[in-house]
Amino acid sequence: MYQYNQVDQQLVNERVASFRDQTRRFLAGDLPEDEFLALRLMNGLYVQRHAPMLRVAVPYGMMSSQQMRTLAHVARKWDRGYGHFTTRTNIQFNWPKLEDVPDILEELAKVQMHAIQTSGNCIRNTTTDQFAGVIADEIEDPRPYCEIIRQWSSLHPEFAYLPRKFKIAISGGPTDRAASQVHDIGLHIVKNDEGEVGFEVLVGGGLGRTPVIGKQIRPFLQKKDLLSYLEAIIRVYNLKGRRDNKYKARIKILVNALGVDTFRELVEAEWEQIKDSDLQLTNAEIKRVQGFFTPFDYEADAANDTSLDAKLAEDETFAHWFRQNTVEHKVPGYRAVIVSLKAHLVPKGDITHQQMDLVADLADKYSFGEIRSTHNQNLVLADVRKQDLYELWQILSDANLARANINTLTDMTVCPGGDFCALANAKTLGVADQIDAKFEDLDYLYDLGEIKLNMSGCINACSHHHVGHIGILGVDKKGEDWYQITLGGSDGEDASLGKVIGKAVAADEVADTLEKVLSVFVEQRIEDERFIDCVRRIGLTPFKEKVYAPAH
Repeated sequence: MYQYNQVDQQLVNERVASFRDQTRRFLAGDLPEDEFLALRLMNGLYVQRHAPMLRVAVPYGMMSSQQMRTLAHVARKWDRGYGHFTTRTNIQFNWPKLEDVPDILEELAKVQMHAIQTSGNCIRNTTTDQFAGVIADEIEDPRPYCEIIRQWSSLHPEFAYLPRKFKIAISGGPTDRAASQVHDIGLHIVKNDEGEVGFEVLVGGGLGRTPVIGKQIRPFLQKKDLLSYLEAIIRVYNLKGRRDNKYKARIKILVNALGVDTFRELVEAEWEQIKDSDLQLTNAEIKRVQGFFTPFDYEADAANDTSLDAKLAEDETFAHWFRQNTVEHKVPGYRAVIVSLKAHLVPKGDITHQQMDLVADLADKYSFGEIRSTHNQNLVLADVRKQDLYELWQILSDANLARANINTLTDMTVCPGGDFCALANAKTLGVADQIDAKFEDLDYLYDLGEIKLNMSGCINACSHHHVGHIGILGVDKKGEDWYQITLGGSDGEDASLGKVIGKAVAADEVADTLEKVLSVFVEQRIEDERFIDCVRRIGLTPFKEKVYAPAH
C-alpha cells in the first residue's frame, strides 16, 4: 500500500496544527460558529444528534495493521469503544469531544491517516473494488489510479468549494464491485480494439433525492490523460453547476439539464486546453505509484496443501463460512476472506476496539499486515493461505466476526440513521435488528441466494437503498418512523434503480413485509434464478397484490 513521503507527512502535520488553532479559537469565542463550520467540515467533523462525529479517511479502503491498531486506540481513549465503517470505506467515530479532535488527528497523523476531505463540498475518498489486485477477472489493479487521484485531489485549490460533494469510483474490470455507475464520475478499466488499457468514463451518477445511473461520455481514455480529463470534467461542473439550491447542485442535475452530449462537448473543449499540460501522466509516474501495490511474496507451494479439503468435509459450519465469506484468489493456494461486520443483532458496520486489535493481529499473522474496508461495510483480509483458513475462522468465530452471511439478506448495508445522524428522518438500527431476528435461519437465507438489502434513514441515501435488490428508506410521517420499500435495484455492472412497491409500512411491519416479498420470490422464481432477475422478469404486479400495506 502507499507510504507517505516527506511532503505527504508535512502536509498532514500542518493541517493538524492549523485545525488545532482553529478549534482553540472557536472554543475561546474568537471564531464565529458559521466560520468554524466550513473549517471543521474540511477536517471531517460533523455535529450529530448527541455529539460531534469524526469521519476518518481510509483511501480506497486500504489500511495497515498499524493503522487499525491506532483506530482501536482512538475508539478506546476518545470514543465509546467502537467505530463504524461507511459505504465510502471510511470509518466514523460518533462520540468524540470537540476539544479532543485535534489530539485524535495528531495521533492519526503518526500512522499516515487523516480526516481531510471526508466531508464538505470537495472531492471525497475515491473508492474501488475490495478485491483489487487479487481477483482474477480484473484487467488491471485499479488501486494505483485511486492513489494518483488522491494525490491530485487532496487540497486541490480549485476544487475546495465545489457546488456539492463529489465522488469517484474505479472498477478494475468487467465485474463492477465498486458501484461505479452511481458516482459523480465512474471509471472502468477497459481494453480498446488495439489491446491498450485505459478508462471508460461515466459522469452524472448518484443517489439521494434524485437517483441517476451515470452516463458514458468517453468510451476510451488513455492512462496518460486521466488527470487532465478529470480536471476538465470538474472544471465544467464547478463553473456551471448550480449553487442556488443544494438539492440541485450535484453534477447529475447539470448533466441532465444540459444533456449528456452538450456536457461531453463542454468537457472535450476544456480538455483540449489542458490535455498537454503538466497534468499528463508519464509512464514513469504510473510505474512509481504501481510500485506501492506490487504482489506479495506468495508461497509457491501453497496450492499443494490438502488439509483444507478435509476440514471442509468434516465441519459443515466451517464449510458454510468458506462458501459465503471467502473468495477465490488469482494466486493458487490463497483466498480472500471477508470479515463480517454484520453479526446477529449488532449495528451493521460497527466494530469494537477489541475486534479492531484482533483484526490487526490476524492481518499480521495471515495476510501480510493489510486490511481492506468495503463499501458494503465489511472488512477483507485479501491474501490468506488456504491452509490457514480453518484456524482463522475459529478465531474470527470466537470474536463474533465470522457470521457466514455475506451476500445474503442479513448482510445488510445500513446507515446509523436517526439514532445518531441529525439529517435522518427515521431510525434504522432497530429495524435492522427486527430483520435479523426474523431471518436468523441461515439455511433459509442460503436457499434464497444472493440478496442485497440496503437501508437508509433518509433520502440522502448514505446506504445506497436505491440500488439494493431490496431497498428500505426511512421516512417521517407526523413524527413517526415509516419505511418505503423498493425492489429490483443493482449497483453492479447491470446497475439499476429499484422501484417502489407500495405505500410505506410502519416500523413494526418491515420484517413481516419482507417475508411476504420473499415468499412471492420463492413462488415465482425458476431454478437458480437471482432475486433481481426474478423481480425484473415478473414485474412488480404480483408484489403489489401481496405486499401493499393497508393505507394510513
